[in-house]
Amino acid sequence: MIRVRLANQRGHAQHGWLDSHHSFSFANYYDPNYMGFSDLRVINDDWVAPGSGFDTHGHRDMEIITYVLEGTIAHRDTMNNVSQLKAGEVQVMSAGSGVMHSEYNASQSERLNFLQIWVLPNVAGVEPSYAQQDFSALSGINRIVSPDGSEGSLAIRQDASLYQVRLEQEAQSFTTAKDRLYYLQVAHGELSVNGVTMSAGDGAYIAEEDRLSFETATSVDALLFELRGH
Repeated sequence: MIRVRLANQRGHAQHGWLDSHHSFSFANYYDPNYMGFSDLRVINDDWVAPGSGFDTHGHRDMEIITYVLEGTIAHRDTMNNVSQLKAGEVQVMSAGSGVMHSEYNASQSERLNFLQIWVLPNVAGVEPSYAQQDFSALSGINRIVSPDGSEGSLAIRQDASLYQVRLEQEAQSFTTAKDRLYYLQVAHGELSVNGVTMSAGDGAYIAEEDRLSFETATSVDALLFELRGH
């Protein structure tokens, strides 16, 4: 089963400095039919104006993954992390017992585009943590986030994995795991998965597919979530 939700069906918020599309209910956008999928709670496709950003604010008990598509994020938090993330870099922040942070567009002339992803944790109230890594040199299908941080991936506190799907005029396949659910988010380009065509901004709920066959005639950047079945 592959069920696509088109990009223009997502929630939308326009704040002047921020243009955001919500795959699931978030802030003022609420739809009881789209409250998340398994432990995946939020995918926000954010465009931030030059020199603008999110002032210092707090989170707790959430695994927050940031995937930069265009531009550079300037990050600062109460764990004493001061960093920048460029396109192709990924940040994981386990908010745990509580953390404050800010995120700004580091450029005064170019827009910033990133996906901010929230995954529900499997433990509450633990010490917060932070990590980032550059995956821009990878091609094909690679696991970039996992429960244990194995094989060079970043670790989160949940039985979930995130795969980067980056293909260039090619086809590749992915063998799914039994009793797992999958969610595919296309960031750039067009992609066919098991014969179903998807474009940038589209998402797909995937279940009971033994294998996923990906194909693109141009180039594509997408994220594949492997989640617990319920």
